[in-house]
Amino acid sequence: MITKLDNLNEAVAQQIFTIFQHSYKVEAKLIGSIDFPPLSRSANEIKNSSTQFYGFSENECLAGIIEITIDNNLLDIHSLTVDPSYFRKGIASKLINYVIAIINCSKATVETAVVNIPAINLYKKHGFIEFKRWLPSHGIEKLAMSMEKAGPSS
Repeated sequence: MITKLDNLNEAVAQQIFTIFQHSYKVEAKLIGSIDFPPLSRSANEIKNSSTQFYGFSENECLAGIIEITIDNNLLDIHSLTVDPSYFRKGIASKLINYVIAIINCSKATVETAVVNIPAINLYKKHGFIEFKRWLPSHGIEKLAMSMEKAGPSS
């Protein structure tokens, strides 16, 4: 089941933080990063974030989270994480499909590391295409992907 998460609630922010830590440790290892910026984000920063969080729960356990913003008809996926104990169950796809279905937008964007092939393949499966590459100051080469949402957006 997918529900909107109340990140202003300290306990919920802590749950989000825990999933982020578990998932981003796996991603950091995958991409070969010792100092992975998402791992430095605190539960308090999550609590004070103005982004929206949606969570996928299985048997009342939070298993995956998608973090988004909507601005000028653009859906921006800030993060998509699944607890490693729930990998390979289609949860990330369910979260992407859910927000694309419920959010009134004409376009969606996401960024990930160039070497994060599993994430790139996941987004490609959902119709995202690469449109930009760059090297941020933290030294992990990134790419941006977007997809045009079909149908009316007004």
